Amino acid sequence: MRGEHPWVPGTSPGTTSNMLGRLLALALFLLLSSGSPALAAEAPGDTLSLVRSRGYLLCGVSEGLAGFSSPDDAGNWQGLDADFCRALAAAVFGDAAKVRYTPLSGKVRFTALQTGEIDVLSRNTTFTLSRDAGLHLEFPATTYYDGQGFMVKKAAGVAHAAELSGASICVNQGTTTEQNVADYFRSHRMKYELVTFASSEETLAAYVAGRCDAYSTDLSGIYAQRLKLPDASQHVTLPEMISKEPLGPAVREGDDQWAGIVRWTHYAMLNAEELGITKANVDAMKDADNPEIRRLLGTEGDLGTALGLSPDWAYQIIRQLGNYGEIYARDLGDQSPLKIPRGMNALWRDGGLQYAPPVR
Repeated sequence: MRGEHPWVPGTSPGTTSNMLGRLLALALFLLLSSGSPALAAEAPGDTLSLVRSRGYLLCGVSEGLAGFSSPDDAGNWQGLDADFCRALAAAVFGDAAKVRYTPLSGKVRFTALQTGEIDVLSRNTTFTLSRDAGLHLEFPATTYYDGQGFMVKKAAGVAHAAELSGASICVNQGTTTEQNVADYFRSHRMKYELVTFASSEETLAAYVAGRCDAYSTDLSGIYAQRLKLPDASQHVTLPEMISKEPLGPAVREGDDQWAGIVRWTHYAMLNAEELGITKANVDAMKDADNPEIRRLLGTEGDLGTALGLSPDWAYQIIRQLGNYGEIYARDLGDQSPLKIPRGMNALWRDGGLQYAPPVR
């Protein structure tokens, strides 16, 4: 009848609010029982179950950025972002090898996460307000603090970014780089031409070929791309940092448990470095007198249960990957071809920005 709500089989007639609630519950049930991985992945608290039932983690990475995520000659993914996913797999499965990597361009990376093609995006991605609120994503931790800069050919005789008025700038499409360049030139009342390309490889190739006067990306990316240049000595990185670029993993909004696991995977590695726990000494440290060390390694208390993980989740991360400092040194620092100083990514006690809440 007009003005009345239809009866749903299996329910009793009731108030309008009760009936609407039942209809909504039925709709949600049908959606979640449809077998769609994308829909199920967006259900709060369900990503961990999906990952475990699948038997491995799906990790979205770059299409190849040295120091962060790039395949070696044998096809094994290396770098800080790739290692973060290994650490996450170690926390969830006790096995850092249970990861499959999906290379993604800057243009499609967020869609891949939103649709459930990947479980976590670990792809040198900047945490911004528009991405957090507008794309319904969460950025649980900042694994690398960065900033955007410029690279120019030495022959151009340019020493500072303020001398780039009227220049053409090569950038990667679908990144924060575009807006940062626009903001910088606008705020300094300088003219410029933006030349965009779909991939980092195309952008660098265009710069080398002379299609633009300068190449702009995160400073860490400039370090990485310089390794690909025919003669890196003929190129200069300008001293200015024109933006803040907090980089880290992203997950779908609405799954607090999964976001917490991602967050504390990073914090576990930071706390391990601060406490002096390394890949080499982690077994010996399980018997330490320090209660914070014992809690982190799971020999005292059971904080892993609160995350939905086993008591030794952090121990597995450190045993298989090492602490944050070890991973940084191997992928980006003095043990890597890039040799990027820790700088902002040093621990807080050493003058950096990396700071982890305590494990208690």
